[in-house]
Amino acid sequence: MGNKGRGTKLPKFFAVDFFCGAGGTTRGLIDAGGYVVAGVDKEGSCRATYERNNVNTTLDCAPAKYLQRDIFEASEEYPEGQGDLLLRELAALLDGYQTAYPKIPLLLAICAPCQPFTQMTKIEMTDERAMARRRDRGLLGQTFKYVQNLSPALILSENVAGIQNASYGGVWQDFEQKLRDRGYVVGSNIVEAARFSIPQSRRRSIMLAVNKIDCLPEAIIDAGTPTERLAVPDDDGTGRVVTVRETLEKFPPLKAGEKHPEVPNHHCAGLSEINLRRIRLVQPGDSNAVFDQNGLSLACHDRLRARTGADGKSMKGSFSDIYTRMAPDRPSPTMTTKCFSISNGRFGHYDMSQDRCISVREAAALQTFPDDYEFIGDSIQATAKMVGNAVPPKLSEFFGNLLVSHLRPDARPYYFPDDTPAQASLFPLAAE
Repeated sequence: MGNKGRGTKLPKFFAVDFFCGAGGTTRGLIDAGGYVVAGVDKEGSCRATYERNNVNTTLDCAPAKYLQRDIFEASEEYPEGQGDLLLRELAALLDGYQTAYPKIPLLLAICAPCQPFTQMTKIEMTDERAMARRRDRGLLGQTFKYVQNLSPALILSENVAGIQNASYGGVWQDFEQKLRDRGYVVGSNIVEAARFSIPQSRRRSIMLAVNKIDCLPEAIIDAGTPTERLAVPDDDGTGRVVTVRETLEKFPPLKAGEKHPEVPNHHCAGLSEINLRRIRLVQPGDSNAVFDQNGLSLACHDRLRARTGADGKSMKGSFSDIYTRMAPDRPSPTMTTKCFSISNGRFGHYDMSQDRCISVREAAALQTFPDDYEFIGDSIQATAKMVGNAVPPKLSEFFGNLLVSHLRPDARPYYFPDDTPAQASLFPLAAE
C-alpha cells in the first residue's frame, strides 16, 4: 500500500462485506467511519461499479477490494465452489490490519441475496434452477464458517422480511442460534426503512450480533437469561419522513427514453404510445382504475375480470399500482430490479409534466446512494438491477454506527487530531 491520500484517523472498525453487489452496504459502512477491506460477490458485473465508488476515507484511503468468489466449498456436486480459497484470501488480507491495529474490531456484513425468500414470481423452474435456488437459500448459513474462522466482534445481516417465515425452514432463526452458541449477543427485528430517514418504503429483517466479551453490559437486554438480546430499533429516533419530492426535485427533467448528458445514470426507459397515454391519465398516488374508463385497460385485468366477475374497481389479486405515478409527499415504494419500468410497479415520476418512469439515478437517490455514485453497466436493465438489489447505504450506516456503540470502551479505536506531530509513525500499513 502506498501513502498517497493517507487518512488522519483510524477507522471505527474493519469490515468485510459478503454479497456486496454494487456496494450499498459497503458505502454505508465507509460513511459510518469503517474501513472496508473487501467486498465479496460471485458476480463480476458489479466489480467496476463497486471499485469506482468505494474508496475508504480512513487509514490509507485505499479502495475496498472486490473479491469475485463463490462462498461455497468446492465439491463433486458443486465444483464451482471457492470457499477454501476465499477463506485463505480473507485471512491473509485481514492479518496485516489486525496485527497492526489489534484494538480495531472486525465487522462482517452478511446480506445474502433475497430472491430465494420472495414469492413475487412463481415461474416454472428447471431442475438446475431449482437446485440453484435451494443452494442460494443456504447462503446465509454457509457464511457461518467465516464467522468461525475470522472471529469478528460485530455482525450485521440484512434480508427481506419474508426470510423469517417458517416456510423457508428457519434459515434466519438457525443462523441466529448458531451465533448465540458461538458466544454472541444477538438481536433481530423487522424494520421499515422509511423510519430511518430513507425516502422509500422497504421492510427488511435486520440481525445484529456482538461478541459477548466485547459487548457493553448495558447494551444487553435481559442479560444472563435465556432471552438476553441486543435491541434492534424500529427507527433512527429523528421522526423524520423523507419524501419522493424532496429527493427527486433536484434532478433535471427528462422525457421517456431520454438520457441526460451530464448527470450520471439519469437515464429512463422509453414508453410505447399506449403506455404514454396510460401514464398521462394517472394522478400521483392514484390507482390504475382510470384505465378501464378510457379504453386503456390492461389485458391481465381483462382476464381477471372475466375469471372473477370483478367490476374493475376492486379486483382482488390485481396489481392496481402498475403503470402509475409515485405520490410526491410520501416515501416511494420499494425499489426493485425492475424499478426502471412502469409495468412493474408504481415507478412513474410524480411530476405530471414528466410522462415517464423514474431514471436509474432517481432510483439510486431513493435508495440513498450519493449523487456521484456511478453505476457502470451496458444497459439500463443492468444498472437498475444493481440499484434494486442494493442495501440502502443509510441503513447500513445507521446499524454500523449502532453496533460500534455497543462495544466496551477498551474495544474502540484511537483517534488522532490532524496536527499530531508523530502521526505518520502510527500508520505502519500506510507507509509500506
